Amino acid sequence: MPEYPDVTVYLECLAPRVLDQPLSEVRILSPFVLRSFEPPIEEARGRNVSGLRRIGKRLVLALDDDLFLVIHLMIAGRLRWRTAGVAVPKKLGLAAFDFPTGSLLLTEAGTKKRASITLVQGENALAAIHRGGIEVMEVGRSEFGEALRRENHTLKRC
Repeated sequence: MPEYPDVTVYLECLAPRVLDQPLSEVRILSPFVLRSFEPPIEEARGRNVSGLRRIGKRLVLALDDDLFLVIHLMIAGRLRWRTAGVAVPKKLGLAAFDFPTGSLLLTEAGTKKRASITLVQGENALAAIHRGGIEVMEVGRSEFGEALRRENHTLKRC
């Protein structure tokens, strides 16, 4: 499962490749990977990537006009950067995001396809995706301890 460092490295590697680049095409190969229908995924086409961020273990591509493309890799999902317009692997490929500089492929090796793509409009819709919890790297030791003792729940929901 991609963990915090993996997600951070993905964002660092994506920044020089996709920031300020237009998302020329979104190719969805598996209908199960797309978890939203409004706005339609076609709305992302042609929009520039204006920012990259993380919500928990989700990668967020901020697009023009307050659209956000959220990618959750779950357990076996991986991102691969390839030459522009490359064919998506039939067995493992879920989606491709085409940019002038190359194509970002979303693949998943597991039999249970859990990775997801969600397109949302606006900061409020993006905030609704966050399942809660603290940002461990942004809080002090005492705040982390308080969060651990606040309620009886799994560690990832602190």
